Amino acid sequence: MLWKNRRASGNVIDRRGAGGLGIGGLIVGAIIYYFMGGNPAEYVAQNSGGMQRQEVTRENDDQKKFVSVVLADTEDVWNALFKNNNLTYQEPRLVLFKNSVLSACGRASSAVGPFYCPGDQQVYLDLSFFNQMEQALGASGDFATAYVIAHEVGHHVQNLLGIEKSFRQKMEQVSERERNKLSVIMELQADCLAGVW
Repeated sequence: MLWKNRRASGNVIDRRGAGGLGIGGLIVGAIIYYFMGGNPAEYVAQNSGGMQRQEVTRENDDQKKFVSVVLADTEDVWNALFKNNNLTYQEPRLVLFKNSVLSACGRASSAVGPFYCPGDQQVYLDLSFFNQMEQALGASGDFATAYVIAHEVGHHVQNLLGIEKSFRQKMEQVSERERNKLSVIMELQADCLAGVW
């Protein structure tokens, strides 16, 4: 995929090298946790994992640039399609993280893979996922990476159009088996929307 020297999105937030909460944030959080009946030591243990800074290498800097170009492509496509239908496309943000992240949908580890959180309209991505995808599935290359991003943006489109909310409401009314079916349908639709890109 030819991507160098193309427009990059300004909607990529890089939290990979963020120093977690920092010592001040940990202290304030521990105090609040204590007054809510929790053990401050547990809070510190759960929230100090991000204290180490990740070394930014040329490889993951190139990955960030590539992700930014792919996100820009999706923005261009969806902005045009929404405009053609007299709608306004609200561009999602894409958050790069390492190991774990806190979103409006809760804390998630890299183990969950890339995900979209409707609560904050952000896509979350640990770039190490693509190494795992290549090793486990043999899926490598720019297109595989771009497709994953487009799929998560597809979930954002579902959210903007009210489809995600409709699915969630229906899921609350049906059996577990039917919920699983609806979940698969929602994922397949996100795949279809990724194909629009």
